[in-house]
Amino acid sequence: MAARPKAKSGTSKQATREVPRLLATNDAGFARTFAELIDRRDAGRDDVVSAAEKIALRVRDGGDAELLACVRKYDGAKLDAVEVTAEEWDRGVAKLDPADRAALGRAAMRVREFHRKRIPSSWEIKEEGGAFMGVRVRPLARVGLYAPGGKASYPSSVIMNAVPASVVEVPEICLASPPRPDGTLPPAILMAARLAGVHRVFKMGGAHAVAAFAYGTETVPRVDKITGPGNVWVAAAKRFVFGQVGIDAEAGPTEVVVVADKSAQAAWVASDLISQAEHDEDAQSILITPLRALATKVIEQIGKQLATLPRGAIARASLAKRGAVIVTKNLDEAIDLANRYAPEHLLLAVEDADALLKKVTNAGAVFLGHYTPVAVGDYLAGPNHVLPTGGTARFFSPLGVEDFLKRMSFTRFEPPKLRELGLEVMRLAQLEGLSGHGVSIELRLARIRRARREREAAREAGEESED
Repeated sequence: MAARPKAKSGTSKQATREVPRLLATNDAGFARTFAELIDRRDAGRDDVVSAAEKIALRVRDGGDAELLACVRKYDGAKLDAVEVTAEEWDRGVAKLDPADRAALGRAAMRVREFHRKRIPSSWEIKEEGGAFMGVRVRPLARVGLYAPGGKASYPSSVIMNAVPASVVEVPEICLASPPRPDGTLPPAILMAARLAGVHRVFKMGGAHAVAAFAYGTETVPRVDKITGPGNVWVAAAKRFVFGQVGIDAEAGPTEVVVVADKSAQAAWVASDLISQAEHDEDAQSILITPLRALATKVIEQIGKQLATLPRGAIARASLAKRGAVIVTKNLDEAIDLANRYAPEHLLLAVEDADALLKKVTNAGAVFLGHYTPVAVGDYLAGPNHVLPTGGTARFFSPLGVEDFLKRMSFTRFEPPKLRELGLEVMRLAQLEGLSGHGVSIELRLARIRRARREREAAREAGEESED
């Protein structure tokens, strides 16, 4: 999830141009244009990276004093302490509208039920000859979650990050979110944190929040892993502290690809594209369809809907800068382009979505059919909305319980098993030129052989005495 920049008023040129642009796979130069769409890397921003690193180091070296200074400078709140007290938490929760509380409760419940279905478990095996091995699965001891702030609050991000950690019983779940100018957090954030199982909440945002979690201060505990979306400062700081702590997959601007056929409603498809474009001017919304008539109608609908949308200027800028409507030869070509793009969100607005799903290989989350807009996944469907962006769905997965667990393998060989496999281990060590490995085996094999000879000698002595 990217930063939420200020809305920009559209220029007269933007108002008259085709938004988003209409492309076709048989256009000259389409391959180059599509390659540019696929390449979502953020070029530049070296200034942000350098500044975020300096902030992180200042918090590392200065502790609470430097952290409070950063909160005052970057979050715009003058605080005496960053942690939300129990009384402050209770007061904040009490301010939330009961209907909003119920909606957040339903969302937390559904996300919890989904993530409880398949929790990885420990396992072990035994082999003849005395081999015993397996895996122990344990939760991380302490995690730090980040929920974006600024002009809006995102309680859904709190739920999506905290619930999987709570499900696997992480002993201490900490949350950071930027405070408002009056030094408080939005009631919805505090309510979501309580429902999702967060133990401690801290009023801090940006690179300084990441640094506080990574290094620890006098009052902020050092965590084992940091997850959660944020702006470019948060992303840069997470990259910098990786190694001191674990981090989730790097979050970039949100994106959606809609694959549509003749059964799709143009107005619905347009709203799905806009729903992601309104997040951020760097968001990317793409329609891929074999029907030029549908493509034209969707572009018309986008223009109509943008005219009345509160965040229409942001959505228009996103669609003008990074949006596209692509006309293909057929649905197979459409799904091939979607797989090459590897979107964060893939909406299959087609008649037989289940059949088309079988052909999907790269996507963070897939939404099937006409009555499953991305918005249901953003809030309460159940699957996590923290998803791989920027094409990383080719090798990353949605946030889940696995992200808050660690695996530890164990092995035990008894003498018969080492005798069975030891010579092959020595040969492999010799093959790699690591003679010390081989010596560690040979010493033990020598002891095993000696013990075996001693047993045989004792047995022979016993047989002679009987004679």
